[in-house]
Amino acid sequence: MNHINFKREIAATVDQAVERVTKALAEQGFGILTRIDMHSKILDKTGKVIIPTVILGACNPNLAYEAYIVNSDVAGLLPCNAVIRELAPGKISVELTAPSAMMRILGDDHLVQLAGEADKRIELALTKV
Repeated sequence: MNHINFKREIAATVDQAVERVTKALAEQGFGILTRIDMHSKILDKTGKVIIPTVILGACNPNLAYEAYIVNSDVAGLLPCNAVIRELAPGKISVELTAPSAMMRILGDDHLVQLAGEADKRIELALTKV
């Protein structure tokens, strides 16, 4: 796998997509730790406008624990991001970070292998969005 995320387009509003992503990830053991309304922050801090984009920081605590025990440097790569981006009114791109892609950054094959389980859960969640 050479990609950084799993991605699909859905018909929804940004808020509907956030709800659907949150629910689908919860079914796979991931909780949402953070929410950044990137478009609002960019506008507030720079006065510039970008398309509505929400970043959710998602974490499966059991998988995060296992990865942390193997290599504590993994903390800098957590949580996994879920990006909800409005492409057009009613057309949303949902992008879920591939944990194995993030683990490759550390060059730890054991972590990449361990992240395979998280990849499976993330991909399954995406099919349910």
